[in-house]
Amino acid sequence: MTSSTKRAGREFGLTALAMAAAAAMMLASGGQVWVDAVLEAPGPVQSVPVEATGSDLTGVPSGIAWAGLAAIAGLYAARGWSRRVIGAAVAAGGVLALVAVWTSTRTQALADAVATHATDVAGTAQLVGEPDTQAAGPLLAAAGAALLAVAGIVATVRAPAWPGMGNRYDRGAVPRPSQATTPSDLWKSLDAGDDPTLDAPDGDGVPAKDAGRAADTGSDPAPAQPATGPAQPKEGPDGR
Repeated sequence: MTSSTKRAGREFGLTALAMAAAAAMMLASGGQVWVDAVLEAPGPVQSVPVEATGSDLTGVPSGIAWAGLAAIAGLYAARGWSRRVIGAAVAAGGVLALVAVWTSTRTQALADAVATHATDVAGTAQLVGEPDTQAAGPLLAAAGAALLAVAGIVATVRAPAWPGMGNRYDRGAVPRPSQATTPSDLWKSLDAGDDPTLDAPDGDGVPAKDAGRAADTGSDPAPAQPATGPAQPKEGPDGR
């Protein structure tokens, strides 16, 4: 394995790890409290505290997180320009998640979200003051979204050079120099993605087994021609 191949594999591993970490951060932020507020109803009714989680405010980061996890498998299975498309989609998803976090944490958006999710708790109670934002949840979601966007950009630029299932298990990609004859050769062939049950290719790149099968199924040989020689005269009844 060449140094460039090792470097490409390391790039893919680090990018996939970054995408998985970004997705985990966004999923974890959805269960955290992003805002809390106090609702007060008219009359002798005690004020009611209300909390809203990230999932209550917006479901965009969580949805994009699941799509990012699926994109890791897509990058490994795809090849060529389709990897660039997946990388660009991941980068766009990260940007979209950042926008969703920003818009859902504006003051008016928080107030509307608290009023909507507090109906079952306090009925027709009114919001007292402004809602208080808990910074940990939004920051975690924003960090995950930014990391996902960066990983998508890297994948868009570098993904076609990364190893993957598409070129690792392609039989016709690289001809095998010889057939596995020892257990050590067998394991090396399996690790390289070759099929050890196939014969080694001959000089023209066609496996010997296939070449022999082609010869067997070819055109039938021409029938043998009788040996030619001087014509023998026929003897008559009198032996002349």
